[in-house]
Amino acid sequence: MVISSLNTKLLEDRLGYIAKCVGKLKAMASLPEEQFLNGDNAAAAESYLRRCLEAVFDAGRHIIAKTAGKAEVEYKEVVTQLRELGVITPAHAENLKLMAGYRNRLVHFYNEVSEKELYQIIQTNLGDIEEFVRQIAAFLQKYRQTRRPHL
Repeated sequence: MVISSLNTKLLEDRLGYIAKCVGKLKAMASLPEEQFLNGDNAAAAESYLRRCLEAVFDAGRHIIAKTAGKAEVEYKEVVTQLRELGVITPAHAENLKLMAGYRNRLVHFYNEVSEKELYQIIQTNLGDIEEFVRQIAAFLQKYRQTRRPHL
């Protein structure tokens, strides 16, 4: 794998943003379902989740652009490339493909996403996003170790 000018600051910013969104989503996930379904909680959760997933795939696209030389990649192709490059594990790649599909659902089929569905997602699937952050952080650590000048 050849890495050309990986922008670690951009990746760290994306990981920080993802963590911030996950924190907001966890707070909403701690609400009883009845309380979550009242008011604007579901709309806020949808926004945080969609933005979080956008940041996940933006980070992935940046890595692919700098390692595989591909600038324009579909969301599910991001997953395949990250797995093939060894950035994410094969097991996590399957979860990430589901996230790509759900991101598309949020963006293109938003009228079909129910508030109860969103509540279920934030109750059970935030760990998948946190695992992505861990794997990208590990990738960044390895990248930094290979970029250090040898004394």
